This record gives sequence, C-alpha cells and structure tokens, in this order.
Amino acid sequence: MTADHTAPGGQHPAVPFHGWRMVALAALMLGLTGPGQTVGVSVFVDPIIAALDISRSELSAAYLVGTLVASAALPRVGRALDAYGTRRTLLVVALGLGVALTGMAGVVGLVTLTLGFLGIRMLGQGSLSLVATNAVAPWFSRRRGLAIGVVTAVGSSLIALVPLVATFGIARVGWRGTWLALAALVVGVLVPVARRGFVDRPEDVGQHPDGVDPAAAAPADDPRTVTAAGGPAGVPATVAADGPRRDHTRAEALRTPMLWALIGGSVATGMLTTALAFHQIDLLGEQGLTPVEAAANFLPQTVATFTTVLVVGALVDRIAPRWILLASMGLLATAMLVVPLVEPGLRAVGYGMAIGASGAAARSLEAGAVPRLYGLRHLGAIRGVVTALGGASTALGPLAISLGRDVSGSYVPVLRWLVLLPAGVALLGLLAPFPGDPDGPS
Repeated sequence: MTADHTAPGGQHPAVPFHGWRMVALAALMLGLTGPGQTVGVSVFVDPIIAALDISRSELSAAYLVGTLVASAALPRVGRALDAYGTRRTLLVVALGLGVALTGMAGVVGLVTLTLGFLGIRMLGQGSLSLVATNAVAPWFSRRRGLAIGVVTAVGSSLIALVPLVATFGIARVGWRGTWLALAALVVGVLVPVARRGFVDRPEDVGQHPDGVDPAAAAPADDPRTVTAAGGPAGVPATVAADGPRRDHTRAEALRTPMLWALIGGSVATGMLTTALAFHQIDLLGEQGLTPVEAAANFLPQTVATFTTVLVVGALVDRIAPRWILLASMGLLATAMLVVPLVEPGLRAVGYGMAIGASGAAARSLEAGAVPRLYGLRHLGAIRGVVTALGGASTALGPLAISLGRDVSGSYVPVLRWLVLLPAGVALLGLLAPFPGDPDGPS
C-alpha cells in the first residue's frame, strides 16, 4: 500500500505536491496539439495546394470532412479516458498522432489528404486536447479552475509557436519533411511523459487534491465534507462542499440545460472565432488593413487569450459559471457587430483582443466548470461530447462565413445574422438552473 506523504494537518507535505508538475506536463501536451490545430495546418495550405495541384476549395472541403468525422470519434475517446486513465490514453493518442503526422508527409491526392486531416484532427486537435485539459482535474479541487487556466494559457502560447516552427521547417526541409519532424517531436516528447512522467491521480502517490488531506484539515463531523463512492477511475472518496452534489453520468449531464449552455459557448466561439481567424486577412482587408497589419492582429488575440484564461481560471472557482459565459458571448457578439467600424490602429487591436478573450473565456469556463458541476467519475465521457461538438463547429464556421460573403459581397451581413448564436447562448446561460437545483438560476 502506498504511503501517505502528506504531513499532519494536510498543509506541509513531506514531499512536494506533484499537482503543479502535472499542470506543466498537461500544458506541454496541449502545446503539442498545435500540428493538428487550424493555426498549425494553415502554413501547410499553400505548399500542399501547389504540390497536389488542387484548388483551395477542394482542400477546404477535405479539411471540413476530416474535421467532422474526427469529431464524431471524440465521445468514445472520452469514455476511454474514464476507463483507462490519463497515462494509458495519452500513450495511445501520442503514438497514433505520430502515425497521422507521418501520414500527412505522404499524401498524394484528395483522398489521402482527407484521411490525413481526419487523423491529425481526431488525435491532435481533439483527443490530445481532451486528455490535456482533463489531466489535472483529479489533482485539484478548490484550485482546479486556476490550474486549468494555467494549462490553457501556457498550452495556447506553445500552440502559437507551432506555425513559426513549421514555417522555418518548410523553408529548409520542405513541407513533407516538416510533417515528419513534427511527428518525431510529438512521439519523442509525449511517449516518455506517458510512460514515466505523468501520474493519473494524487492517490497513486499517497497525496490529496490541492495537496491537502481533508481528513486532517477538517474535523470528521465537519458539515462541509460529505462522502461519495469512488468511481472506476479512482475518483477520491471525499467530495468537498464546493464541488458537485453528486457525480453525474453522461446521460444525466446531457439532460441539464446548464451543460447545453456550456456546450453552446464552446460551439459559438469554436465556430465563429475559427471562421474569423480563417478569413482574417480578407475580412480586415475590407476594413482597410494591409495583409501585414491583418496578420499582426493575431498578436493582440494571443495576448488577450493568455490573460483571459488566467483570470477566468481563477474566477471559475469563485463565481457562478453563467456570468463568465455571459461575458464571453458579449465579447464575441460585440466583436462581430463592430467589424464595420474596425480600422488600422487601436480599433483593430480592440477587435483582436475581444475575439481572443471571448474564445479563451469559453474554453476555460467549460474545462473548469464541467468537473465542478458534474463531478469527476464520468468527466471524460461528458467532456468528450462537449469537445466533439465544439470541434465540429470549427469545421462549419469558415464555410458559413465564406458562403455568406459570396452571396452578399461582404462579411458584414452574414456576421449580423450569426450574432444571434452568441445571443441565444447567453440567454440560455442566464435561464439555465444548476444541476440538481429545481429552484432555477442562482
């Protein structure tokens, strides 16, 4: 039996609390999703079009199909994560992603390209992101939101470096060689992390969530502590009063309006921020920005993303999720409506920061609020559905805005119609009761 390394009182562990090391490793996992993310794929678009002699529309269609099919597999990945834990799931995903990235180096036409997109989107953008954001949940209770916020902030910053690294590689070894190099990087880093670096749960090394032994930190009859049966993934037997009333199954969670509000936030930001980023050069070009100025607008988006995930990560442990969701949807709607007013300078910077902050807030809220509201036992299965729907939305957004522009000749009219999506999500978030709360919103 593993010895308990937490000193009496639960405040001064005899060995350092491993939770923050897990945060660092999870951030590294999230960063290595970059080759499967839209920002990572974007730098390969022109070289692939030239090499395969296909049109941009054909490549976009292949990306759409690959992303949609990949999203359908994520609920199964979530269930595997619940059943087998982070380490074993990470090992399989890392090896699979390495194979998929290697396959991208060998694409010869639309069919193989679509299969390649399916692989890197399912295993990189989808599965590895799900593993990374789930990984730290068992290690924290009161500071879970902050921990997930750090993972998201650092991981997002690492993702932002992938296009730069890939551009450097393409210029020196070509696009096929760069895919191979990324495959080697993913396998070389993540396989050792899965085999020797990561620990699934604090109980596996005799520690406790947040590094605090609840039995030693509070009297046995303290009403703030209740007990619950552990789950198949070894969910801690003690559930704090600021956690969920009970663990929900996936089916139970999907019957609660609040989960659909959180899903709506992921779908709205996934669909619309991806679309705005995909067409950013052309969209901001309509507003008078040069291609260089439009590309530079990714910088304030990145700064806002980093800042927002840290702030939201700290707040999600302290305030009702509906207010964070409302702020996220408000920022997204505002950015969409002010597009006609954007011009070079501070207005463009403000637009970029609103886009970055809205997406970051929704992602951080979902990752932190789902375990808080629905428990840890079925977390992978629940978040698998959320991730699948959010991932599917990223495939639909660019096409929807592109078609709207083709019809009207401008991005502005279609954005005015699509603003109804974040408005509807905000309304649902305001009205939805918390799980198990029959009295309504609080």
